[in-house]
Amino acid sequence: MQSSQHHIISWVSKWLAEGKSVWLSTIIKTWGSSPRPVGAMMACTQDGELVGSISGGCIEEDFLQQLREGALKTRYETEKKPFMVHYGVSAEEQARLRLPCGGQLHVMLELIQATPHNIQTFSAIDTALNQHQRISRQVDLITGHIDTSPESSDDAIIWSHSQMQHSLSPRYRLLLLGAGDVARYVAELALSMDYDVTLCDPRPDYLDNWFVPGVHLSSDLPDDLVRDQFSNPYSGIIALAHDPRVDDMALMEALKTDAFYIGAMGSERTSENRRLRLPELGLSEAEIAKLHAPIGYMIGSKTPAEIAISILAEVTAVRHKVLK
Repeated sequence: MQSSQHHIISWVSKWLAEGKSVWLSTIIKTWGSSPRPVGAMMACTQDGELVGSISGGCIEEDFLQQLREGALKTRYETEKKPFMVHYGVSAEEQARLRLPCGGQLHVMLELIQATPHNIQTFSAIDTALNQHQRISRQVDLITGHIDTSPESSDDAIIWSHSQMQHSLSPRYRLLLLGAGDVARYVAELALSMDYDVTLCDPRPDYLDNWFVPGVHLSSDLPDDLVRDQFSNPYSGIIALAHDPRVDDMALMEALKTDAFYIGAMGSERTSENRRLRLPELGLSEAEIAKLHAPIGYMIGSKTPAEIAISILAEVTAVRHKVLK
């Protein structure tokens, strides 16, 4: 289910460290309706172990068939460098690969050997992403040499006749506060959207019966957890405890950070009372203005599952800078 850049890079780094060569496919350009954006990746070993996606599945099947038949290796041995494959150029191919009408993909393929340099390079990229730092992968299109750069562009791909720069972002993470039913549904939905999810509740016994596979659990003090792990632009903090001792403690620290999203569940009256309390905790008007409360979009939600949908809809809109 996970297909983020970070997840794929982690697998490439792991496979190279095991001495396996890896095919890496990167979407360079798209036309019309495309199932995946520019910069999306898919990685595959020579044995057919595959992670990531560049389409809804048909291109992946075509790729694996060419891998089994040896066509990819033959072309690489001929060109000795990264090469481009164009998908969906004809209406017949669009139909065969089940691409949307008019959709085209230009995909760059690299065969990355398990050399000491490549092992070190992908390990460095994986380490940077684990530390929630953006990093760029630079590929010499003439020689295939891969290097890294700390500089990163808002453009996923920067392309010239001799070099490709691929900006890579860490996996987004969410901190949920309060071990309740709404948090359970938010966590399950967020995991399906490829977020790294942590649930924090410092109140005794609250975590005892709360469990969602894949979610990290913490009984640490919320402000400490925010300060140590969730203070960067790839983090979101969602207060769901309905307890000021938990929610306000986290918000006090969260609103001072660069977190891309900060929200708190509650009614209009609860939210207004919270805004009246926060200045007493040393927060400025500008900091308090970053708070989304009441949390989520107004969709008439009543059940915990519906509330979770409204919350993640707002989180998604804020992450992609789409205003209400």
